[in-house]
Amino acid sequence: MELSEETLSRIEDLIPKYPEKRSAALMVIHLVQDELGAISDDACSWIAEKLEIEPINIKELITFYPMLRETPWGKKHVRVCRTLPCALRGSYGTCKVLEEKLGVKEGHVREDGEFSIEFMECLADCGEGPVVMVGEETFENIEGKNAEKFADLLIQEKLNTSKDFVSYENSLVTQSPVSKTTKKK
Repeated sequence: MELSEETLSRIEDLIPKYPEKRSAALMVIHLVQDELGAISDDACSWIAEKLEIEPINIKELITFYPMLRETPWGKKHVRVCRTLPCALRGSYGTCKVLEEKLGVKEGHVREDGEFSIEFMECLADCGEGPVVMVGEETFENIEGKNAEKFADLLIQEKLNTSKDFVSYENSLVTQSPVSKTTKKK
């Protein structure tokens, strides 16, 4: 397992900030996963050795927390919100459409490694559900025929250039600033 100098340096700076080395476990796991995409058995052993604990102590964390992974997600990781507001607006159907169109079951990675789908708890945009994230970009109101078109654009790699689907994050960048009026005294 190889980590960049930057990640190694961040880990070295991080560990002394905790009263015991083992207390830094989650943060070190996150740093390693951010770089490698997942925590392999080798990475698990390396982290355990670094923190002077047993590999099983790291494995317990990785298998307990859903945001930690032993295998990497696909190149395009799709997350669909399943919490009540999104569910009431059709997120279960959205997930089913995405599974069918992208050719991968929820919780898995497609054989070619291109797509993965995760049906997860709240994506923090309850008023605009169903919410779907692709990578770190949030898309709102993805349901019914919209979900089919969304999946087609994702497959064709045209989602980022679509005027029909603009991520929340990109809409913040592309919206024109609000003009301010000034009062004369």
